[in-house]
Amino acid sequence: MKFNLVAFLLFTTFLSLSAQPLTVDETAMIEIGDEKLAEADYYNALDWYNRAYKEQKKKDNQLRYKIAQLHYTLRDYAKAAKWFARCVKSDKKGEMPQAVFYMAMAQKYNGEYPDAINSFETFLGISKDDALKARAQMEIDGAKMAMTMQQDKALRIKNAGKKVNSKFSEFSPKFVGDALYYSSMSSKKPIVLDGKEGDYYAKIFRASGEDKKNGFAEANPLDEAINRKGFNTGNEAFSEDGSKMFFTRSSLEGNVLGESEIYVAQKSGSSFNAAQKLVGPNGDWIAKHPAPGELFGKEVLFFVSNMDGGKGGDDIYYCASNGDGTYGLPVNLGDDINTPFDEETPFYRDGKLWFSSNGYLSMGGLDIYSSTWNGSNWSKPENLGPGYNSSVDDFGFYVNADGYQGALVSNRPSINSLKSKTCCDDIFIATVQPVAVDINALVFNAVDKKPLKGATVQLIEMVGQKLGKTDSKTNGEANNFHFLLDLEKAYKVIVNVKGYYPDTLTFNTIGILESKTISKKMYLKPLPPPEPETTTVYINEPIRLNNIYYDYDDDKILPDAEEDLTILLGLMEKYPDMVIELSSHTDSRGSRTYNQKLSQRRAESAAKWLIDKGIAPERIKPVGYGEQMILNKCTNGVRCTDEEHRFNRRTEFKIIAGPKEIKIPKIVKKDVTNKKKDNK
Repeated sequence: MKFNLVAFLLFTTFLSLSAQPLTVDETAMIEIGDEKLAEADYYNALDWYNRAYKEQKKKDNQLRYKIAQLHYTLRDYAKAAKWFARCVKSDKKGEMPQAVFYMAMAQKYNGEYPDAINSFETFLGISKDDALKARAQMEIDGAKMAMTMQQDKALRIKNAGKKVNSKFSEFSPKFVGDALYYSSMSSKKPIVLDGKEGDYYAKIFRASGEDKKNGFAEANPLDEAINRKGFNTGNEAFSEDGSKMFFTRSSLEGNVLGESEIYVAQKSGSSFNAAQKLVGPNGDWIAKHPAPGELFGKEVLFFVSNMDGGKGGDDIYYCASNGDGTYGLPVNLGDDINTPFDEETPFYRDGKLWFSSNGYLSMGGLDIYSSTWNGSNWSKPENLGPGYNSSVDDFGFYVNADGYQGALVSNRPSINSLKSKTCCDDIFIATVQPVAVDINALVFNAVDKKPLKGATVQLIEMVGQKLGKTDSKTNGEANNFHFLLDLEKAYKVIVNVKGYYPDTLTFNTIGILESKTISKKMYLKPLPPPEPETTTVYINEPIRLNNIYYDYDDDKILPDAEEDLTILLGLMEKYPDMVIELSSHTDSRGSRTYNQKLSQRRAESAAKWLIDKGIAPERIKPVGYGEQMILNKCTNGVRCTDEEHRFNRRTEFKIIAGPKEIKIPKIVKKDVTNKKKDNK
């Protein structure tokens, strides 16, 4: 099923194909209208139907419906909604449920979302057409979506102006440097094919952007090497380096696209050489909207076609380059992108594809969507939202490499349209206001509040609870640190200075719409004077091995544990008569019985490490205490983080025979877990 047929064409035209007889009766008027409709001469058909309707004494509802459909096809949605409403009101027997559907569609295009939803729901209650009912439900969901979406506050949409946009339709805007290329018929009045119409065909134009005050300078058509006589030329697209221009040459049958083929022209100086028809994308089908891109590491050309075997309507295809100016066979982009309806105007840049479709939830008819290529698949298409999209048709999206300026085509209401406010497509310039956000971090001594030099500052991008991209800077000359930030990100800053406790802060750039500098002052406290390098411990005094921890529910020795075990090994070798108890403790999670067994395995795991290094087994007594000696608040029933629980998953030793006292490095410290108050 097709909607808004004219909206899907290369050009929306208004061709009067014959003069009107002076005197005919009502029946003849309808017959002439039918002939014009069959010729796709929509405006003349509408004129004849209107004349016949005025002559009728008893108004024919079928004629009303024809008039309503033509207003709808020609995208005069204000009149279409009124005429469909007349049909619905006059349909006493409920014989025209489709009039309710199209009335709802016209209301949606007019931005009258609540009315459209009500009309669609009425249609669902009376229609027996399952396919059209499914479409109606989709339109309801799209209208509800449109009522909740908000435009990006940094987005500015502006009509390209009368030096670019004519009363007819303009298409395929592309920037090359400061120049805007686009295609248009560039006429100020309806074109009448009476032998005096002259060169009315669409052409590719170039408008310089040098006129800063008024936007663009007056546009000029490209020469006949591109704009060949007798053909409609448009849909231009450029290779990344600007050396090649792809475009289409097409012909119209009335107001309907009859033939369309893709060409390419090489740039030579300030102009283009004669164009060559491409091998690959062209065939016995419509081929339009070329867009160069890359897939699987190869140059490809995306394009739109109605060839057999597609998903329905117009689909997006690609052909891979053979490297010699020819292309391989067309490949359909598949269900990731294409729907049973219409996909139009693809544009590719840096792994991202923009296109328009009326096969997804939309604000109006054709909406603009984006999808990202991950090397093997396309992501789910995402609606670009208000501003880029409107309640009518929006397509032909293009964006510069910097991402801040682009263009699109839309028939949203315009004061410069030929027949109705929504009949014709204009080019709109889309600008995203550049937002630059940075952070200036200043480091001070927390005691005297003086600047602290020699700091190292880490800026860490947070991805949920995980650490992402990290940037680090050291400044030995001053206390200030500057980092550029990305929008809509969360960050952590960690500051370290030798002789001071580190400091940490978190912040984010979510919701920032204007350029700004985030200033943060960080005050570091001095570390206490260094303690002696060794300390004395006595027999039966528990000594905690600080680095021997375990993962939850595991008894494997972690790599960090080897430092403490190596120190303990050295003590065992230094005091050959020393016998130790090697004790292990768990956190409070799990049953007491299980934790007891787990801690015993952990103690035996540490003991095995020493035995494997040559210590006699009888000198080591491994003992598991389970969860008997919790060091912090994390007893049964108390919610704690894994770091807090991990503090309890430890290993200790104490002398149970041999020397009465020994010297140990400060890397291991006396424990106080034997004090009663800490066993709670």
